[in-house]
Amino acid sequence: MERTGKIMRRSIYTFLQNYQFFTITAALLVLPFSVSILLSQAFLPFSSSLLPIIHDRLQSLFYAAGFPPSSQFFTILNLKLSQTISSSIFTLPFTISFLLIGKSCIIQALNQNKPAFPPSFSSFISLYCPLLITYIWNSFLILSANATAFSVIFIAFNCVEGFGYLSPTFLLFLSAAAAILYSIILANSLIICNLALVSSGVERCGGHIAILKACVMIRGRTSAALSLALPVNLAMAAVEALFQYRIVRAYHFYGKPRSSMAVEGLFIAYMYSLLVVLDTIVSCVFFKSCKSGCWRDQDGTHSYTIEIAEEGCKAFENTRISEELP
Repeated sequence: MERTGKIMRRSIYTFLQNYQFFTITAALLVLPFSVSILLSQAFLPFSSSLLPIIHDRLQSLFYAAGFPPSSQFFTILNLKLSQTISSSIFTLPFTISFLLIGKSCIIQALNQNKPAFPPSFSSFISLYCPLLITYIWNSFLILSANATAFSVIFIAFNCVEGFGYLSPTFLLFLSAAAAILYSIILANSLIICNLALVSSGVERCGGHIAILKACVMIRGRTSAALSLALPVNLAMAAVEALFQYRIVRAYHFYGKPRSSMAVEGLFIAYMYSLLVVLDTIVSCVFFKSCKSGCWRDQDGTHSYTIEIAEEGCKAFENTRISEELP
């Protein structure tokens, strides 16, 4: 397993080595998705009745489950979940079309012993169906992860309330612990989903098989995957904040859109597309590193060596256990 810094350097080197392809073909394929995601996060809360409906339904669900209404954690979580769900519904057509086509183009370009830039149209379009099937399965995985997190938090809050320890100070501590737990579960789920998309494109096996492969590959490498995902996601958040500051703020100031705002907005969306492309490249390089490497963990007097092997569309673990003498 390569170090995180080396994987990131290889990804940036790959991006710069084929700069023209990634900044023109791949980025333009992803651009409509980037425009939709930025517009949905900026204007959907003010111009759509969908967000208040989802917010009220989630709030009723939290109250019915017995979560304390005075907790700031559930107030913030309800708002963020409502925004995420409404934004996902708005951007769904662009996600299952432009984003997946762009990812399949990048994966196909990097999935050769001697990468070809640009890949032929038919070669990367053939990856679209496995990616689409895996994306649907990923959606169910994200829903399951959220349901699991909420179930654990619900049990914890009700147990604490049953024992009579629900003081304001303890409620704040428990809310912070719940936020950390939810973040860990969701982060691991998103990493698995991202790696599953790459696996389905590289090996042309979509659905639950790709998710199972991603779960096997990520074992013991979660910290490395988080370290790789963090810089790109922070950069995406910075671009979203830039769009809010430069475009949304100017729109509310002038009260109507201007041509200069449209041009600047497209440029910011293009920056977001470049980050999506770079994130896909990092995932591909990380996938190849996991696939070619072995993980060795020594626990007490035993050492475990896990290798990823393949046969068609089946993934399995070949585990060798060797006992060491004290």
